[in-house]
Amino acid sequence: MVIRGLKRALLMSVCAFTLSLSSPTSLAVVSPNDLFSDLSGAAPDLDPQVLRYALEATQCAVRNGESYPDRLAVIDFSQPSSKERLWIFDLGQKILLMRDLVAHGRNSGNLESTRFSNIEGSHQSSIGLFRAAESYRGKHGYSLRLDGLEPGFNDLARQRAIVIHGADYVDPSWVDAYGRIGRSLGCPAVSQDVSDQVVDSLKGGQLVFKYYPDEEWLARSGLLNCGDATVAGAASDESGDARGS
Repeated sequence: MVIRGLKRALLMSVCAFTLSLSSPTSLAVVSPNDLFSDLSGAAPDLDPQVLRYALEATQCAVRNGESYPDRLAVIDFSQPSSKERLWIFDLGQKILLMRDLVAHGRNSGNLESTRFSNIEGSHQSSIGLFRAAESYRGKHGYSLRLDGLEPGFNDLARQRAIVIHGADYVDPSWVDAYGRIGRSLGCPAVSQDVSDQVVDSLKGGQLVFKYYPDEEWLARSGLLNCGDATVAGAASDESGDARGS
């Protein structure tokens, strides 16, 4: 526990320092192979294929009109919730800023998530690429709204109030007691200890990629099967007081 705490403090310090110094870097001037190699080396426990998918989706979104992100969050829902399955990268500096626990929806599974939905009220997580939009303060404190970029898979994220927020059930003590962390109503909830840093590192248009080896999504995702076709845009930018989960 002490080692984990020290590791988290170090990564948070690096994150804060990098955010204060980094300048916007276009993916257009970064070699995809070099970027993958550096990020893979910085996160050896992240499945290389998951990272490849995340970078492919990001590159496709950028080619189809998304702003160049400075940072990219990758969530691997094929890993159990007892594992640190959230990675946040600085794409310009090509470094890992943070790795931590993240929750899935209560109807997606218990220890492992196996069911995903784009339907309001499903209380399931959704997968694919998201744009991290504006931060706000709601019933869960400092939180971050997400807009899904994949029609049919996650484009109702804002309508469903799928947001990043801190939660006391996202904590190693839950793993010690129950073998898993708690579950949300569909939000990728994070530890209260790092929630402010996560929100600050991603707000304002950074990208979040949630992965699961879902055959339909892998086959039909416009961002993973980019081609030359223009990918449909993000979900509506309607504002409003998110209900949280």
